[in-house]
Amino acid sequence: MRKIIPLFLVLIVFACGPGKKSEEQVFLDSLNNLTLDGPMISEEVISEIIQQVPSPLEISYLLKDAGSQYDFNILNSPDNVSNYNSNFSKALNLGIYGTDLGFANIYEENQDAILYLNSIKGLANDLSIGQFFDFGTIARLATNSKNLDSLLLITTQNFNSINGYLQENQRSNLSVLILTGGWLEALHITCQVAEKNPGNEKLIEKIGEQKIILDNIKLMLGFYTKDPYIADLHKNILNLEKAYEQIEIIYTYAEPTMEEVNGILVNKDNSTTTINITDENVKTIRQEVINIRKKIIS
Repeated sequence: MRKIIPLFLVLIVFACGPGKKSEEQVFLDSLNNLTLDGPMISEEVISEIIQQVPSPLEISYLLKDAGSQYDFNILNSPDNVSNYNSNFSKALNLGIYGTDLGFANIYEENQDAILYLNSIKGLANDLSIGQFFDFGTIARLATNSKNLDSLLLITTQNFNSINGYLQENQRSNLSVLILTGGWLEALHITCQVAEKNPGNEKLIEKIGEQKIILDNIKLMLGFYTKDPYIADLHKNILNLEKAYEQIEIIYTYAEPTMEEVNGILVNKDNSTTTINITDENVKTIRQEVINIRKKIIS
């Protein structure tokens, strides 16, 4: 991770000189291990946001409909894991690798899936949340695309447990970062594939829909801007929000009706959502996502 170091910290580093390295390290460690008071984020809120994030399964259907092939180059390389030395970068990239794992799994790229799983394991252990992962079970599921629903379910359940644990230990800022990383990677993948498939309305609409969850991400990060690294990420998210300003989402309510499905009466939602988004909007969003992601994965 290429850290954005505040000016006052740069001045401290250069003023101390070689003889004061230990004091500098103590200061850096205090930032890295910073626990911040913030609002408790309920499991219901977290679950709702997770459900809004485009899942690898959902994206894959869109990609296969477009005839797209698996492209490892649009993912974050597992080799980058050694670059992440702060809790900030580890949490963000844990979320990113989680999305990449699901993406590799969909295309039955088992070797890549195992590499991503190893990276996830390392980051989770570093963040002291490895106990929430049954890596043996996840490895078995991750190497069989038929088990994707089970893999996604376990991942969601794990995150709810992790979120509760981190909040109890006043580290809820990390759960927000994990969620942000996973969402940003899903948006990145969708943008990259949309660029290769111009005119694919479903992909473009999926990008436009993220305006809603972007607002949630912005609000959650805003609670932790006392952390200088999160403050910088929050500013980047605000830039992405500007790229979404011209996108209009129109919700039209219609009374639900009942219909029979496999002999069971179910409610049918007849409401519609219209997303007004142009190719130029998508281009602007894609570039902003690239800018943010580059800082995170470098």
